[in-house]
Amino acid sequence: MAHSLTNQGSNGPVHASDFGLAAWWGIVGVHLTIGNAIVRLGAKGVDAMTSGLSAGQWALLVVWVAFMLYSEGYRGFHLRYSPMVVARAKTLKHAPLLHKLLAPAYVMGLFHATLRRKIMSYGVIAAVSVVVMFVRQLDQPWRGIVDVGVVLGLLTGLASISYWAFSDGELVSAELPEK
Repeated sequence: MAHSLTNQGSNGPVHASDFGLAAWWGIVGVHLTIGNAIVRLGAKGVDAMTSGLSAGQWALLVVWVAFMLYSEGYRGFHLRYSPMVVARAKTLKHAPLLHKLLAPAYVMGLFHATLRRKIMSYGVIAAVSVVVMFVRQLDQPWRGIVDVGVVLGLLTGLASISYWAFSDGELVSAELPEK
């Protein structure tokens, strides 16, 4: 069930000021978390691209980037995760103080969420952690090639969260637990 990005009881779009401080803390906290990963991974990607890749490695890089932009950036973030983050941020205006203080974790669906959402959120964290352990074992330029795709997917995710926060588009469910 999609939630319209409109105020309860009015026909106007939600404006940035309608979110409240806790919602912005949640959205900014997610940006900082993802931004941290971008900074850490970006250096390895730059190293790989400036190390003199072969034609085959460049071809692999292009294919990998296209795959990551589509799968992580568009399908993962833009269609699913980003609208859910913003939908959950919208609910913080009238949420308990603990939810507001822990807004980044709340909007990521790590607590006060449906069982399915918590399984998905923690599952993604676990899966990413395992993949990171394996990718760290790769030598350059292979690790850097992987990192370039991931960084561009994450950058697309950040742009998508910002898009949903400022758009009048239809959001997905906030995936809150039944009362």
